[in-house]
Amino acid sequence: MAGITGIFDKIKDFFRKVKMELKKVNWPNRNEVYSYTGVVLLTVSVLIVFIGIVDYMFTIIITPLIM
Repeated sequence: MAGITGIFDKIKDFFRKVKMELKKVNWPNRNEVYSYTGVVLLTVSVLIVFIGIVDYMFTIIITPLIM
């Protein structure tokens, strides 16, 4: 029975330490979250367009070679 109690104590200690660490985190405010979200969406959009163009170019170049 002592082994089970030890496990629960370790779990409780783990969550206590997690809570202490989360208090140290510098959380972004609402404006920063909106700004960061915009940057991510813009970056993903640019990469989607870039990869699409490269894919289309490779399709144009490779298709005649394999036909």
